[in-house]
Amino acid sequence: MSELFVFDERLGIALPSLNQDWDEYEHDVQQQILLQWENIRGSIPDRIRDLESIINQKQDALSNENNFSRSCELNTEIAEMASIINDLWLWYRTNQHISSKRHT
Repeated sequence: MSELFVFDERLGIALPSLNQDWDEYEHDVQQQILLQWENIRGSIPDRIRDLESIINQKQDALSNENNFSRSCELNTEIAEMASIINDLWLWYRTNQHISSKRHT
């Protein structure tokens, strides 16, 4: 089952890596995939919260930073984390309907 999910270092979560159409998987494999995805998906808000906390720390550091180079680095780091948060929300929302299939 783990080969159907690949850990994404940037996002900090495992993502589905399905190499065939959904209907080609056996029903019990589909159920295992959905259960695993639901668990991963449930961890996304916590991951986002952690990143937001780091962003807040970096913004505090930025407001006190006098070195222009370091300010640019902090801005870049904040922008990257914001991009990660955006991608995590996309995964969370895009796959919401997949998790609901398990209940139908």
